[in-house]
Amino acid sequence: MALSYKARRRWALVILLVGLPIYIVVAIKVISLFERPSILLELAIYVGLGILWALPFRAIFKGVGQQDPDEDAK
Repeated sequence: MALSYKARRRWALVILLVGLPIYIVVAIKVISLFERPSILLELAIYVGLGILWALPFRAIFKGVGQQDPDEDAK
């Protein structure tokens, strides 16, 4: 069952306000387990992790910034 526009907006907000900070803390903890790499490699790791984090949620975030398609034209 597809999520409605309002449900996708709510889930996107929850993911950004709760899930993203938790993901950032986990990514930092995982990187800190190893010896610190060079700054460019560390940046590449964080960028890669950021892209991997966003991939599963792209269906939720798709079109959230647009006007509600179900809203009646006034």
